[in-house]
Amino acid sequence: MTHLCVPIFVHSREQALRDAILAAENGADLVEYRIDTFTDTGDIYILVQNSPLPCIVTCRSSAEGGHCELSDEERLKIFETPGPDEARYLDLEFETFKRLALSPPGGYGSLILSSHDFKGRPDRLYNLISEMTASPANVVKIVWTARTVRDNLEAFEILLARQKPTIALCMGEAGIISRILAKKFGAFLTFASLSKSAETAPGQISIHDMKRLYRWDALNPATKVFGVVGSPIMHSMSPAIHNAAFEQIGFDGVYVPLLVNEGYESFKAFMESFLAFAPLNLGGLSITIPHKENSLRYLKEKGAAIDPLAESIGALNTIVIDQQLTGFSTDYAAILDSITTKLNITREQLKDYRIAVLGAGGTGRTAVAALAHYGATVVIYNRTHEKAEALAAEFNGQTGKVVAARFEKLCDSCCRIFINTTSVGMHPKAAASPVDGHDVKFTPDTLVFDTIYNPIKTKLLQTAEAAGAPIITGVEMFVRQAAGQFEAWTHKTAPVDLMRKVVEERLGVDAG
Repeated sequence: MTHLCVPIFVHSREQALRDAILAAENGADLVEYRIDTFTDTGDIYILVQNSPLPCIVTCRSSAEGGHCELSDEERLKIFETPGPDEARYLDLEFETFKRLALSPPGGYGSLILSSHDFKGRPDRLYNLISEMTASPANVVKIVWTARTVRDNLEAFEILLARQKPTIALCMGEAGIISRILAKKFGAFLTFASLSKSAETAPGQISIHDMKRLYRWDALNPATKVFGVVGSPIMHSMSPAIHNAAFEQIGFDGVYVPLLVNEGYESFKAFMESFLAFAPLNLGGLSITIPHKENSLRYLKEKGAAIDPLAESIGALNTIVIDQQLTGFSTDYAAILDSITTKLNITREQLKDYRIAVLGAGGTGRTAVAALAHYGATVVIYNRTHEKAEALAAEFNGQTGKVVAARFEKLCDSCCRIFINTTSVGMHPKAAASPVDGHDVKFTPDTLVFDTIYNPIKTKLLQTAEAAGAPIITGVEMFVRQAAGQFEAWTHKTAPVDLMRKVVEERLGVDAG
């Protein structure tokens, strides 16, 4: 069994007990009392005796990231008061244990010997593990700051090769999956904070998110792993909607954030190592900025099956990992289907429409390629006109007509559909609109589509709605592209209504 442990900094006995009760109510199996600055042995005794959950007591030295400035001898005296109890653990630094040539303290049922490296991976990682395993420790704990997401695989290898109960965790944003997947690899425990503001180590996840967002109770060694690859990554809503969808259909999967640094070599190193690590049971990946182009390049080098339109676009957002690698884009389908569903037309009928695409970045490129493929007349408006001209030249004449126009001519576009693919109007700068300063006349016959989903109703969409124009929010595109990924990975129908509700709730909107 892998325990879910909530660490609690102790400021007073009453506060610590209240927090421990909250931890128990939220589903924790253990609590860790961090008594770094709370050294009243009488109160510690009462706290441990009255703990609502089995507990670890830790007085972490400042040398290993704690806040205790006492000498080692003074710290150890604190642990002499409580009597033996199998429901209690003492966490002590391995270096302290060796330096003082200690015998296992008798005041606690089990001894956790720990080592922490806040700078990076320990130089002698596996030697250190061997020494700790050979020690009198009941539980071995090794924690280091992840240099890259690949460090997590070493933590998983340590867990799989363990000879006694072991905790192996990576700190920082890149190390988050070591915390989420600890149960999959049989760790003794993983830590989860009582709240998002109560972390005791970098990258710690709240118990609410661990239990609700990442489906802690459902995880097991066979659980299939999926994830979103990008940098930055913690803002992504993809884990929330995919994990909720897995839960809804009873699929044994978990979806996690995967921080992969910029650059093709970083992406390639990530793919090579994660694909080779069979125990992970990696099933598929969402690809976001800045790796959509890198993912296409990598799959082409591997001779993978690639969707022709995605190759034409020059970017992928989805990888399926099965008997072979498959890459495609659900972004373009989400754009097309959002429009055709709203207008109640087929994709082929797009040839009858003149469509303004605002922006020539990644999403703009996807929209232009998809719309042109189905014969639409596309007019690209971009702040840098030369970039719009280059994009138009690339796709013009392939099926539909694609031209570039200067932004100041937007009011003369004569377009039936407007698609904003820029970031203008995105939170936190929601007071802006890409059409500010341009006398664009929206009418009930004009369809306005904003690919931004936060806020859901951008200033552009509010302006369009006030003029009676039908609108499409970015949530629609986001949910459709996610549903396409979900179905490719699970071969099950995506619970689209649930996915939409999750996004709206996380954006603070009443989904009813």
